[in-house]
Amino acid sequence: MASKGSKVKGGGVRFAPRQPPEGTPGHVHFDEKLHDSAVMVTREKDGSFLVKVGFLKILHKYEISFLLPLGQGLGGDLCAVPLPNPNLRVISITSLPEGHSVKCEYTAHREGVLREELALASGADEGACVKVVVQARVMDRHHGTPMLLDGVRCIGAELEYDSEQSDWHGFD
Repeated sequence: MASKGSKVKGGGVRFAPRQPPEGTPGHVHFDEKLHDSAVMVTREKDGSFLVKVGFLKILHKYEISFLLPLGQGLGGDLCAVPLPNPNLRVISITSLPEGHSVKCEYTAHREGVLREELALASGADEGACVKVVVQARVMDRHHGTPMLLDGVRCIGAELEYDSEQSDWHGFD
């Protein structure tokens, strides 16, 4: 029995409807590409390559490794064409049976979606050259640490003075 002044509400507990079996219209299915955790290299219509390296953190330096597949008419010997880009530089290029393994160093210098270009030329054919665009999504320093894709490794951070984080307190 309810005591004086208390109110009893009728009703019951409601449960969410049962999940429909997989394959029915209400089921959410993620494409397998979303689960891929490696750097993604795609061939563009103009013959260049787009290398998506995922999320990076501003003012951090990364080593990025990726594989360019064979069949670009570049031969077995590749070298980087010197470009005036202080944020992206090629460290090494190794010829493999399945293509060319490229390792470069990248500094995330600005927030947002960044696209940096590099060019690779054939050592055998002077006219053969391929453009590679490295695309990264750079987060600001207040949004945590991104989970890096396979092929991306943080190798350092550019230190920036932040007065809010300083332990030094002035004495009067």
